[in-house]
Amino acid sequence: MKFKLVHNNLNVFDLEKSLQFYEEALGLKEVRRKEASDGSFILVFIANEESAHQIELTWLRDKKEPYNLGDNEVHIAFRVDDYEGAYAKHKEMGCICYENPGMGIYFICDPDGYWLEVIPYR
Repeated sequence: MKFKLVHNNLNVFDLEKSLQFYEEALGLKEVRRKEASDGSFILVFIANEESAHQIELTWLRDKKEPYNLGDNEVHIAFRVDDYEGAYAKHKEMGCICYENPGMGIYFICDPDGYWLEVIPYR
């Protein structure tokens, strides 16, 4: 029996804001969308050409307040070929939320508070 990892899900409060962030910060674009017939939810899968793995952004109509992630320390990591360029871009965007120079990595934070790790090719 073989299992293939295909996507991670993140629930988002403002779908358009999240789509804009992921495209600007990480080059991830919408690859497909599913909308509930009653309008109660929208699923948008985002990805780029570098990987077959996708992120599913889930928007729920009845969610009235931003998500409280509490002590959630789950994150998604991205390896980048131009670490210094990515760092400069994310610094300009104001989305760097944690840096670990000793490990040579940093994290950015999306509009809902999810952390995304950025690591260089080594």
